Amino acid sequence: MKRYFRLLLLACFPFTATWAQSPAKDIPFTFGEELHFEVSYGWIDLADAQLQISKKAILENSQSYFKIDAFGKSKGAVTVFSKVNDNWGTHLNTQSLLPRLSYRYIEEGRYRRNEKVYFDQVNKKATLELYDRENKKVKEVKVFSLPGTVQDLVSGFYYLRTLDLSALRKGQEVLIRGFFDKEIYNLKLIFEGTETLETNLGTKETYLFSPRIPKNSLFRGEYPVKVWITKDAHKIPVKIKANLFIGALDIDITTAKGLKN
Repeated sequence: MKRYFRLLLLACFPFTATWAQSPAKDIPFTFGEELHFEVSYGWIDLADAQLQISKKAILENSQSYFKIDAFGKSKGAVTVFSKVNDNWGTHLNTQSLLPRLSYRYIEEGRYRRNEKVYFDQVNKKATLELYDRENKKVKEVKVFSLPGTVQDLVSGFYYLRTLDLSALRKGQEVLIRGFFDKEIYNLKLIFEGTETLETNLGTKETYLFSPRIPKNSLFRGEYPVKVWITKDAHKIPVKIKANLFIGALDIDITTAKGLKN
């Protein structure tokens, strides 16, 4: 499960879009927004996931930032075989919608990884700080050159929500670029049109996207992941489905709180 969760994050939280589209003036999310999800494999409930924006802005160098966290935690009998307790986060500038800081605190079985990445978007640099297992001391520092402005896994999804998705045509490719795990990624997100979906929030009109996933031993097909985003002012994800070589993994929204009025 831990490999599934990591790849799903890479697939479903797109980086910054490089297509010719500017962010909307009216940002569709605000401080205090909370989105809760249930992760299941067939009839088995695997985990709970959450996207959460802090209730107040973070101030850094006279700049205002959204502090946004993505949490994933295994539950039930699954924890006996593969315990997951992950936190991915970002500090997203409220004006430029670019990240200043990205972090991840990973607990997957016996595996641990605690790191922070500081972005200098002006000078095109990313400084990675890797911490020890107890998350107390920095054990490695590396500086990477960037090809231009980039997003991280979490901030990229929120940036996508600010775009005018109504301008997309079916079959159009959205190129995405970001920095993750010491590398620059350039992926494709295919717009498949709109679809009416029954969710825990009611019947929703949605935009349907299919990220192109790099070939791997986990997912089946060229476009194994589908992402549904509400076709309204909030543009929230309500469902993600990943076709595996055996069965399918589903992420369904359960509650949405603190939505922008």
